[in-house]
Amino acid sequence: MNTTTTTTTTPMAMQFFDLATTPSMPWKNGGGSTQELACWPPGADMNSFEWRVSLATVDRPGPFSVFPAIDRQIMLLAGDGLHLRSPGWEHRLEQRWKPFAFSGDDAVDGAMLGGTSKDFNLMQRRGLWQGPLQVVSDAQSPGDTPAGLCLVLQGDWQWVAQGAGPRGLAAGQGFWWAGEGGATPGQLEPLHAGADADAPALVWIALQRGAAPKI
Repeated sequence: MNTTTTTTTTPMAMQFFDLATTPSMPWKNGGGSTQELACWPPGADMNSFEWRVSLATVDRPGPFSVFPAIDRQIMLLAGDGLHLRSPGWEHRLEQRWKPFAFSGDDAVDGAMLGGTSKDFNLMQRRGLWQGPLQVVSDAQSPGDTPAGLCLVLQGDWQWVAQGAGPRGLAAGQGFWWAGEGGATPGQLEPLHAGADADAPALVWIALQRGAAPKI
């Protein structure tokens, strides 16, 4: 499914974002819209990015764009999901927070399983980057990983960095890191506010340079 993209002009070690203020852009084919959370390197277009993370809102059936030499991972965040079909395989993307990996070289068609769906997408250029799309509930640290992204799905979290006070993150908020120096040393921790609070859940992507296993 075709998308347009916005770009940043200055590399940043860490950048925080909030879905509530992240611009939404329509697909070229009119089949939905997308919110780009991160694209590396800064200024890269759809033919030259090394890795990209976005959220798509799908409100009608249609084909996915083909991305040669890109490894893709997709995950349903909300809605009824999609039935993905490609020559040689098919997959019902209907279970929330369960990632599915496929090759961007494949011609994929997405049929609606009901109403509008919201999907999380990770794309990595094959041979340059690798890293799984995961949903976690415990504390995470970027460590020495050169790039990555997190997005709070549920519950309250806080980022505790060396030499700075804690920064709270709620559902729909997160940060990404890349470039020289990587992430600021620190840890992202779930906060448990009581028995009635939502169980913490977090999208966590830690990327490493190098070739990924064949899909």
